[in-house]
Amino acid sequence: MVLMPKRVKYRKSQRGIRRGVATTGCDLAFGEFGLKALENGWLKNTQIEAVRVILARQLHRGGKLWIRAFPDKSVTKKPAEVRMGKGKGELDYWVAVIKRGRILFELGGVPEEFARRCFRLAVYKLPFKTKFITRTHR
Repeated sequence: MVLMPKRVKYRKSQRGIRRGVATTGCDLAFGEFGLKALENGWLKNTQIEAVRVILARQLHRGGKLWIRAFPDKSVTKKPAEVRMGKGKGELDYWVAVIKRGRILFELGGVPEEFARRCFRLAVYKLPFKTKFITRTHR
């Protein structure tokens, strides 16, 4: 189950900017513990799914997981060894644009030490540095 939008207004989008600080989505909204991005970048739909699988396996029916990033930007790629020109490449994958300070995942209904252990496993699948945060310490 890889995340992607049901439908979009435009199939292909420009790359945009990856700098700046998140103004929304930077506070815990659902759970007691969260994973906050410390760098800017793109989070692929496959990376989000990999983290979801790891956290779901760790939780196995206990606690609750919230995914706060959704891949709504399309990224295109031209095939290997193709000459320049002839238009923009075909859609390759979807990404969520992540700015530093953004909460990526939240956990609730579990002890803090368990949440830390779960997020430590998840961090290996992410392409940028993150920080574990709690409700009391932001």
